[in-house]
Amino acid sequence: MKIAIIEDELLAVNYLKNLLDTQSIVPVTETVILRSKKQAIEFFEKDSADLIFMDIHLGDGMSLEIFEQIELFSPIIFITAFDEYAMRVFRHFTIDYLLKPFEEEDLHKALQKFISIRNNFDPEPVLKSISSLRQAEDEVMKRFMVREGNKLKSIDEHNTAYFFASGKYLFLTTKDHQTYIYDDTIKDIIQKLNPEIFFKINRKFIINKDAVSEIIKHSSQKVELRLSPEPEVNTEIFISKMQIAECLSWLNK
Repeated sequence: MKIAIIEDELLAVNYLKNLLDTQSIVPVTETVILRSKKQAIEFFEKDSADLIFMDIHLGDGMSLEIFEQIELFSPIIFITAFDEYAMRVFRHFTIDYLLKPFEEEDLHKALQKFISIRNNFDPEPVLKSISSLRQAEDEVMKRFMVREGNKLKSIDEHNTAYFFASGKYLFLTTKDHQTYIYDDTIKDIIQKLNPEIFFKINRKFIINKDAVSEIIKHSSQKVELRLSPEPEVNTEIFISKMQIAECLSWLNK
């Protein structure tokens, strides 16, 4: 099993890693150490883990903010010195909540709980439900209001090629290659779009199916999309590793 440890304190990392290396409950084949929120986001955009140990307070912010930028479906054991976050963490795929300083026995109990849940629970239907959740049909947006000079313009969903985030802004690009600032966030707008037309392929791009001109499969874990019109930002566009199967299925419909 691949285990990810999201923890900024080196002593805490070494303590947990030593306990994991000496226990026999979970067979650990690889341990990934992520020392910041930024490292965690960059890692999980392209990779995954079978189990995550996550400290809540990191040097560059709260680890709970990671969920605002990427989707994590891996089971998580939270580790923190503070108990006021217990209710918030169980909104996610939380296995247990360990308070620092924890003992070896506490870790073993958490791992046994993880094994028990994994052996008796099939997460696939739940994950499919999570990934397919959208607003009710009558709340789906079909037109988007943008500003053009001192005028307002309404753009139809079928003329919208993609949304992309750059810096603090979200942009909407039309099929005739016009780009406008759109007053929303990529995290919120995806909840309002028709899932048959739009798909969030990574944390920066939401695409219209019709805007895909080429699909380039570099490997099973690395799939690139070419869009038409080409984005003004000069960048290669890859599907997030965790989204590849679902995105390709969506494109095939």
